[in-house]
Amino acid sequence: MNIHPTAIIDPEAKIAEGVEIGPYSIIQADVEIGAECHISSNVLLASGTKLASGVKIFHGAVIGTAPQDLKYAGEKTAAEIGENTVIREFCTINRGTSATFKTVVGANCLLMAYTHVAHDCRIGDYVILANAVNMGGHVEIEEYAIIGGMVAIHQFINIGRHSMIGGLFRVPKDVPPYILAGGHPLRYEGLNVIGLKRRGFEPDQRKAIKEAYRLLYQSDLNTSQAIAKIKEGEITPEVKHIIDFFEASERGVI
Repeated sequence: MNIHPTAIIDPEAKIAEGVEIGPYSIIQADVEIGAECHISSNVLLASGTKLASGVKIFHGAVIGTAPQDLKYAGEKTAAEIGENTVIREFCTINRGTSATFKTVVGANCLLMAYTHVAHDCRIGDYVILANAVNMGGHVEIEEYAIIGGMVAIHQFINIGRHSMIGGLFRVPKDVPPYILAGGHPLRYEGLNVIGLKRRGFEPDQRKAIKEAYRLLYQSDLNTSQAIAKIKEGEITPEVKHIIDFFEASERGVI
């Protein structure tokens, strides 16, 4: 381990081999830091924070502090960060409430500077949050989604896998998987074709996704009718996920 002498570390914190902790960082009790993590200067890891191996946290980030939720009554909760995730300068991540008892950021994510992850959020693997993304509580973001800079995400929103939301937009409703979203109000702007190609989606897979969204967004059918029509055709795994996403939505879909 390489721990700077100015760092303040509670003796009850659990720190694995190969960890680096920079100047003036504070590690509270009930914190677990996995192997080969790098904690930069002036970082606060509050009680309930759990880092998997290989996490990198940059200057001034604050992880695992109490939820900004008036219902929170001091219950023991957690903030969990997955393997190899990078958390840049001045990010803030609150731990969970009694609703789910933890906030989770998956593996291999990139949270750019000044992002805020609120209580009880669930962020999947390989998600990218650009600078100053701010989310309310209970947001769920599926794997490989990309959120542009300074996007505001309403509480209880779900954002589907392999989707991409442009910068400076507001997200008041669920964003389905595999798409591009932008505009005021936020709307469907086509498939995330480049992202799907980069991640190995075959032409037949992309064609099935495109046909499903043609029925949902570019036909005269309402959402229920479009879903029924989609179910009459071939249901690939990707199309099934689209159907399930729409049917599970409680806030409505953009």
